[in-house]
Order: sequence, then structure tokens, then C-alpha cells
Amino acid sequence: MTGAAKVLVVTGAGRGIGAATARRAAAAGWDVAVNYSRSRAAADEVAAAVEAEGRRAAAIKADASSPKDIEAMFEAAEALLGPVGGVVINAGVTGDPRSALADADPDMIARVVSLNVTGALLVAREAARRMSVSRGGHGGSIVALSSVAAILGSPGEYVWYAASKGAVDSMTTGLARELGREGVRVNAVSPGLIDTEIHDGEENRRRLAERLPSVPLGRAGTAEEVADAIVWLLSDEARYVTGANLRVSGGR
Repeated sequence: MTGAAKVLVVTGAGRGIGAATARRAAAAGWDVAVNYSRSRAAADEVAAAVEAEGRRAAAIKADASSPKDIEAMFEAAEALLGPVGGVVINAGVTGDPRSALADADPDMIARVVSLNVTGALLVAREAARRMSVSRGGHGGSIVALSSVAAILGSPGEYVWYAASKGAVDSMTTGLARELGREGVRVNAVSPGLIDTEIHDGEENRRRLAERLPSVPLGRAGTAEEVADAIVWLLSDEARYVTGANLRVSGGR
């Protein structure tokens, strides 16, 4: 991050880990472009929290799987806040309902891949085009949200989701090596069982409780704990870290 702008784009920042990351980043001195796709009210609330830390914020609506929307999001962020020096690729979905792969809806699988894989690649592409020093950028840092599901596989529930996060892991490794001499670091964070809005509802709470015994630390994590790891990877404290995948999973 040394010498790069302190403007951060966070995709899917209206709730959960994305919202927590925006707030933590603001406390660490970042101005934040709060991307959202549905709820403007939620994004405005996050933007207000950023501004309460004395930083600038902009709520920007964009579909993080659309090439045109992604480009427009970066254009808006730079017009409102300045050159982008950090990007958190957080927008993603698990796909419902849970099932064995053999019973999964092909259209649902395609939607998951469109956002989690193609979207992640396109956001990373736009970040690379704008931050690479050979293209006139000032360097920076990219952090992609993966998942321990990429290692565990999510059998009987979300094999397609696990596979999409495996693609994020590969992207992180390759892009880190590709952009190392461009002044851009690329890392990933792999959350485990994190207690966010995704677990709302009686059935989801029951499933979360069933999995807690598999966590060596004995509890679910919080969005803020994941955000702490993300913001550290964005910072100069991690200036010699690239191509890493930090598991925030309580040992799971």
C-alpha cells in the first residue's frame, strides 16, 4: 500500500462481512466506496458509519457480475473519492436450496458461478487495470473472499459454492504472481462458520449450531473478526504478503 491511494472499493458492502469491512477500513483511515446491488438503505447506513469515523464514503449500486456495472462502479468511485488503492472482492452467494449436486438446479449453479467466479475475475481485472503501475496506476492491494468450503467441499449442501471458492483461490495465486511487479498485492481470506445474516431463520440457526462442534475454538466467528483480517491484508503492515490465503475459521 505504500504510496497508493487510501480509497477502498468493497463489493457487496451493504451487510455482513462487506459492511463490517467497510467500517473497519474507515477506522483504519480508508475512504470507502460501498457497493450494493439491492438495498440502498443498508448501503447508506454503512456509508454513514464510514463518515462517522471521519472518512469519506459513497454508496454505489452495481451488479458485481456485470462488466458494464463493474466498470461504472470504479468510474464512480474514482470520480467521487479519488484513485482506488484497495479492492475487497466480497460479493457472493451460496445458492439455495442446499442439496446434493445431482439434485441442484442448473440455473442456480450458473448464477452462483456468474457472481462468485466470473464476477470476481472481472472485478479483479478492473482493479488490475487501474492500479498497475505500468498502466499509470499507483499500486495497491486486492483481497478476495474465499471460504474454507473450498477445502472441505460442502458435500450434500453446496458443492457448487465450494467449487466457486476454489476458483477464487486459484485466481488469488495466479494474480498475485502476475501483479507483484506492478505494485499490487493480491491475497484471500477464507472464513469458516461466521455468524452473519446468512444464518437468520430457525433452520439456518439449527444448522449453524450443529456445526459448532467441528470448530476447535468452540464458537462461530463474527463478521468483524473476518474484517480485521481483511483490513490487515490491505495495510502496510502486510506489505510483504501476497498470494496468501488467510483462514479465519477457528481452526475448522
